[in-house]
Amino acid sequence: MAGTTAPFSRFEWMIAWRYLRARKAEGGVSTMTWISLIGITLAVFALIATLAVRAGFRAEFVDTILGANAHVTVYQTGEVNEVTGRIDRSIHDFETMAENLRGVEGVTRAAPLVKGQVMANMRDRNAGVEVFGIRAENLAELPRIADPATGQGDIARFDEGIAVGSGVARELGVMVGDKIKIISPNGVKTAFGTSPRINAYEVVYIFSAGRYDIDRTRVYLPFDEAQRFFNREGVADEIEVMITAPEDVEKMLVPLMKAGGDRALVWTWKDASGGFLRALEVEDNVMFIILSILVLIAAMNIVSGLIMLVKNKGRDIGILRTVGLTEGSVLRVFFICGAFTGTLGTLLGVVFGCLFAIYIDPIFSFVNVMMGGGVWDPSIRGIYNLPAKLEAGDVISAMALSLGLSFVVTIFPARRAARMNPVEALRYE
Repeated sequence: MAGTTAPFSRFEWMIAWRYLRARKAEGGVSTMTWISLIGITLAVFALIATLAVRAGFRAEFVDTILGANAHVTVYQTGEVNEVTGRIDRSIHDFETMAENLRGVEGVTRAAPLVKGQVMANMRDRNAGVEVFGIRAENLAELPRIADPATGQGDIARFDEGIAVGSGVARELGVMVGDKIKIISPNGVKTAFGTSPRINAYEVVYIFSAGRYDIDRTRVYLPFDEAQRFFNREGVADEIEVMITAPEDVEKMLVPLMKAGGDRALVWTWKDASGGFLRALEVEDNVMFIILSILVLIAAMNIVSGLIMLVKNKGRDIGILRTVGLTEGSVLRVFFICGAFTGTLGTLLGVVFGCLFAIYIDPIFSFVNVMMGGGVWDPSIRGIYNLPAKLEAGDVISAMALSLGLSFVVTIFPARRAARMNPVEALRYE
C-alpha cells in the first residue's frame, strides 16, 4: 500500500514536524535550523528594504524633476546677430509658438521663459542663482513650486516681487518680506559700454521643490520684469512645455517639433537627467544581484542543517525504509523540513521588510539621532530624506527568489536521505 500513498500525505508532514522539533539531545540540528531561519529572514528583509528604498529614491527624484522642471524645453537654432556678431537663439514670436504648442494633443501647458544667471545679495551675503522669468499663472501650475504645504508667503503676490528657493533664502538669510538685490554684469547699455544692473526685489514667496540643487540655485522673477532686467524686451529664451504622460515623452517629440516651426529644437527631461537615471538602473541591477547572492548564502544554511539532520536520523531512516516507506516518501519528509524553514523565513523577511519601508521615517530619524545627525547630506544625495516605496513586483520577486532557492537547495540533501541504504543505516545499531 506504500506505493499508492499520495505525495505529501499527513504522516509525511507529521514525521517532518517531529524532526523540526528536535530534542535537547539533538541541539545541533535545532541550532542549525534556527540559524537557517534567521539567515533567510535577514536576507529577504535586506532585499525588500533595498528594493523599496531604490524604488522610493527613483520615484522621489523623478517627481522633483517633473514637478519643478519642464517636461520638454523647446528652443530655436541660433542665428548670427548682425550687430553683435554673436549667435542669437531668441524666440521673437514666442506667443505664437506657445499657442501652437498648446494645440498639440497631450500638452497641458506651454509657457515662455527668460533665463539668466546672476548674483543675489542681502547685506554681506552673496549667492549665485539662476533666474527664471515666468508669468504668475504659469508659476502657479508648477506642483513642486506652488505647493502651499512646503511654500512660505503668498504666491498670489508674485507679480509684486520675487520667489526664491529655500536654499537661496537660507544662504542669504532672508525671510518673506525682506528685499534682496539681483546683480547682472550684462545690465544697462551706455555710451561707455555695458554697466552692471542692480535691482532690489521684495521676497514674496519662498518655495521648497524637494531637490537641494533646485532650492539652492533657483529664483523666479515675473516675465515682463525679467525681460527688462536682462535686456530681452519682446523675446523669450525658450518655451517650457508640460505634457500628460512625461514617462512617454519620446512619443511627443515629432508633434512638438512640427508645432514649434522649422527652427525648433527640443530637449526633454530624460535628456537632462538620463545619465543619472541610467546610473540608478545599473546600480539597482547590481544591488539586486549582490543581495540575491546573500539570499543564496542564507539558503545554503538550510543544506547544512538538513545534512546534519540526515546524519543524526540515519537510524530512523533505516527503520522507516524497513517498514515500507518509499524513497519518494523519505525525500518528501526532508524536503518538507527544509522548505518549511525557507518558507517561514521568507514570510518573516517579507513582514519585516514591509514594516521597514512603511515606518522608514521614524526609523531613519532614530538612526540619525543615534549617529549625532548629518547621516543624510542633501547636498550630496540631492533630496532631503530617505524615501521608500513598496511595489508589489519587488515584493513578489523577492519572495519568488527566496522560495525558489530554498526549495532547490533542499532537494539535494533530501535525495541523499532518500537513497540511504537501510541495511547500511542499521548495520551498527
